Amino acid sequence: MSTDQISIPNLTPETLRERLVICIGDIHGYLFKLENLWSNLQSVTDPSQFNNALIIFLGDYCDRGPDTKKVLDFLVSLPSKYPDQCHVFLCGNHDLAFAAFLRVLPAPVDGSEFRETWKEYEASEDREGWYTGDGYENMHLQGRRWAGSIKVKFNTLKGTEYKGSIYDAGPTFESYGVPHGSADLVKAVPDEHKKFLADLVWVHEEDDVCIASEDGNGIKHCKLIAVHAGLEKGKGVEEQVKLLKARDTRLPKVEALSGRKTVWDIPEELLTWAPTPTVVVSGHHGKLSVEGLRLIIDEGGGYEHKPVAAIILPSMKVVRSVS
Repeated sequence: MSTDQISIPNLTPETLRERLVICIGDIHGYLFKLENLWSNLQSVTDPSQFNNALIIFLGDYCDRGPDTKKVLDFLVSLPSKYPDQCHVFLCGNHDLAFAAFLRVLPAPVDGSEFRETWKEYEASEDREGWYTGDGYENMHLQGRRWAGSIKVKFNTLKGTEYKGSIYDAGPTFESYGVPHGSADLVKAVPDEHKKFLADLVWVHEEDDVCIASEDGNGIKHCKLIAVHAGLEKGKGVEEQVKLLKARDTRLPKVEALSGRKTVWDIPEELLTWAPTPTVVVSGHHGKLSVEGLRLIIDEGGGYEHKPVAAIILPSMKVVRSVS
């Protein structure tokens, strides 16, 4: 199915009364895009359904854009403003790195130290300019990369200048009123933001989500798995989900949060013998792609000129932060 012209089936009013599930792509510090998208979602949905919807945010709330602090203020306020909605906040790779720098990640389950996560990638330390300021001695690898100062200033893959670090974390520091790489960020981030980051889930499952059938004549009931980047090929889905629920911070890199080609497709086992059709929805990839039950909702990718997008289930309607 085209990424730009996603068809909307001619569903009946009864079908459209099913519970709405709204999956919102990567925000990357752009408050105005988030506010515009939220307003647009309200305008295209029935108020009662919107106010009782399940809203799944697909992760990457910080970095690149100028308003990470205000974005987190917006997200933290949602449960009190919309008490009948259910909100799920997934952890993206950028959020994990932010949390790592703030020292709010859960401790490794085996009692090991975060410094153990450095070993596999130490050859990149100089080029990426890993953080060496206060508190680095037992910081998770991704926190050091996030707050570091990358020596290569131009990202040839994206065609843009790096903003401080390989994660483009400079604007996040600045949104809290401190310069990039400053240890003062730990004090500048309010406790409610730290709790928000500490509580982010690495995967979310729903047992019964309705989506439009491919022939447009009704709906089908599916399971849904939401994870920031996707599930890995060649590994058992049940075991992957179990490990993601455990939030295993012994790992220096979490492929399901940061992978690319390895997590793009739906795992074969979900296509061949799963008892229930399973939707796998993610952000992360800087693209909008709807291919069968694999939904990738990240049209913006953190670029200033691209919109943040969301998809509404069951209709499969895509809504953007532009008019």
